[in-house]
Amino acid sequence: MIQGNGINLSLFQFDYDLTFAAFLMNADRTIYGRYGARPSQENPGRDISLQGFIASLEAALKLHGNYPEGKEALLLKSGRESRYPTPERYPSLRKFSPGIDYAGQVARSCIHCHQIPTAEHLIHRASGKPFPEKALFAWPMPGIIGLELRPDHCATVKNVKPASPAHRAGFKAGDEIITLAGQPMLSTADIQWVLHNAGKEPRINAVVRRGDKKFRLGLVLAEGWRHKTDISRRGSSWDLRRVVLGGMRLKPLPETRQGKEGLPGMALHVAHLGQYGEHGVAYRSGLRKGDIILSFDGRDDLLTESSVLTHGLQKRKSGERVTVKILRGERRLEFKFPLK
Repeated sequence: MIQGNGINLSLFQFDYDLTFAAFLMNADRTIYGRYGARPSQENPGRDISLQGFIASLEAALKLHGNYPEGKEALLLKSGRESRYPTPERYPSLRKFSPGIDYAGQVARSCIHCHQIPTAEHLIHRASGKPFPEKALFAWPMPGIIGLELRPDHCATVKNVKPASPAHRAGFKAGDEIITLAGQPMLSTADIQWVLHNAGKEPRINAVVRRGDKKFRLGLVLAEGWRHKTDISRRGSSWDLRRVVLGGMRLKPLPETRQGKEGLPGMALHVAHLGQYGEHGVAYRSGLRKGDIILSFDGRDDLLTESSVLTHGLQKRKSGERVTVKILRGERRLEFKFPLK
């Protein structure tokens, strides 16, 4: 499928900010596994490969060969009931139909997958309540718990970050992750599924194969662990920049330049600035591309664009005004604009 029009959102639940995603399924809709992960805009293909996809397919065939044995564990991979049955039922997507207009406006009639979480974001923002963590920090990558997987193998650990939750749990490079939270693991996307749906229980049990032995490990997640997720990398975050940043896109100032200019703490430069509509709010308030943001809404400890977005979505409501202090050349200036 090359579009999101008409898809069953209660069945096909995955990280919608992807270039490629695959479901490995039984005809009765039992899901053996998911495949596809996009860690960043700069290196979107880091965690996928043809060899890795083949390995996941072969692992799915083994599960299929034993089916329905293990079906109870596989049911944990099933999607939860969605707010709306299909994307075009969302209020912000009602201009779309279940199908593509191949005889006319093909591009304009297509629902891009990243528009689905954007539609969900708009509902949360309109509620006037802080964004739920699961919606804001969706589909965490394994790196958030200290795991890096081999892209050419099936759920096999490449590296473990020292002092990370994975390191403390006992994961080692070369471990093949057999199950996580009781579910068979076929890929990075499967680990994302487990982390995405992790509840308040801080411990996730794992079984790994290390050589010819199996080991049981307990992964303990600290409070607030989801906040380490970089939400700015997502295509669906583009609209969040309209909501919180008035159309700005922020990048960290290089450490060499930050040190040279004597800027301790927060130093985010405006890498892009919209000028039209609701994406031009910051521009019309006086901000300019190249400005260096020193504080946002009284906070000078928001060191990434992701943390600024998180603050605006969880601590401020639509219509509230924020103060932004910036450095422009040698001048320090202050601007205000309303959040959407």
